[in-house]
Amino acid sequence: MIVIDGKQYDIGPQNFENLEQVFVKVMEDGHLEDRVVTDVLINNEPFSEIYPHQSEDIEMDGVESVEIVTMSADDMAVEITLELYKVVNIMSEGAKQVAGLFRQADDAEALDTYQDLLEVIRNFLKMVGVLRDEYSLKNNEDYEKGAVELNELFTEMSSVLENEDWILLADLLEYEFLPAVEKWKRVIKALRDDIRQARK
Repeated sequence: MIVIDGKQYDIGPQNFENLEQVFVKVMEDGHLEDRVVTDVLINNEPFSEIYPHQSEDIEMDGVESVEIVTMSADDMAVEITLELYKVVNIMSEGAKQVAGLFRQADDAEALDTYQDLLEVIRNFLKMVGVLRDEYSLKNNEDYEKGAVELNELFTEMSSVLENEDWILLADLLEYEFLPAVEKWKRVIKALRDDIRQARK
């Protein structure tokens, strides 16, 4: 039995050799158009791929049921904006932690945490960029100003990092980075509003 979002699909799992073929057929039939798969259950047990195309290795002869749970791409985008809001808080806390470590002269730990913070920021900006391209915010003044401000701040922090002026870096994080990051909450709210508008 194959179930998609609570509805039984009229082709049984025995018509396929492996799980990958089930996924391909479901996609070909348009069941996943503008949707994102959130969960897959095989015989009521959660399944997620540990390595790419692992579903090819799952033979269907021992499978009695496949359940696929999806969410619309727009709903998923709204969920992502809620997560991005949390990421802003994580970036703020991370910056405070790094600044504190530099002030305590724990440079090695501070530099490690700073690298982690930069990675979080890069991923955050990348995700905001993807959603922006998909859902608008094309001429959002807060987005433009925020992007320029962070860019200029990173350039300044990079040169301070090269000079190993840890106290100045702590100051930049506390007094310039934190207020700059807080402004992104408005950008995320505008993005969420745009996505909700697009769903109507």
